[in-house]
Amino acid sequence: MAILFAILDLQRETGVGPATSTLARSRSTTELFPHIEKYAINDKKCQVLYNGLMKASQTEKPPKPKVKPKVKKRCGWCEGSELYMQYHDTEWGSPVFDDQKHFEFLVLESAQAGLSWITILNKRENYRRAYNGFDPEKVARYGEKKTAALLADQGIVRNRLKIDASINNAKRFLEVQKEFGSFSNYIWSFTKGKQLKGKWKTLAEIPARTELSDRISADMKKRGFKFLGSIIIYSHLQATGIVNDHITSCFRYRD
Repeated sequence: MAILFAILDLQRETGVGPATSTLARSRSTTELFPHIEKYAINDKKCQVLYNGLMKASQTEKPPKPKVKPKVKKRCGWCEGSELYMQYHDTEWGSPVFDDQKHFEFLVLESAQAGLSWITILNKRENYRRAYNGFDPEKVARYGEKKTAALLADQGIVRNRLKIDASINNAKRFLEVQKEFGSFSNYIWSFTKGKQLKGKWKTLAEIPARTELSDRISADMKKRGFKFLGSIIIYSHLQATGIVNDHITSCFRYRD
């Protein structure tokens, strides 16, 4: 439209218009601006102005399209919570060989029974404080006084059976360490030290328990562990990376 107004202004100044000029369509102009007539006006001022406007219009670059940031594909169970996503991205499914970390998960997982995992994650730091950093040697020495303190601690799940089980399991944990050199050696021996990788495309395909978790749970019960049934043990295998149950489209599946 700027070109059309410029030409009309020059027509008024020079008196040259459709009635007095030689009318001719420009092929290039009509291709670019089919609704605008180009007049062959002898006035140089008009031609210079027209050429300048045309040159400017031809050199204008369209704006670059905005590039959308890539969104990481995650397992759907962690969506909706920053804490859950952080746990999923940095811990869940990563192989664990540290005994204290194994003991931490055993305490938290046995406390989870009947509750959601996010509930326990929200209390994780409280558990770390209350359970002396999940040191199994210290927990194994807890007596009635410490048990009473745990039962009064509002930052953790105050269930007598679960608290008693965690103290008992600390003692059994130390026995396994003595027999196998470490609890990590014991738990990884069931898969001969290799991570088992699922090939699940959807969350619905992931099992709650397997033949492997049944065997480990049965063996741990024989050793005196409590509150560690097959479903809880399978959760432990997933959390500590003995089993990789990230869905195949998750960015962590190939970690």
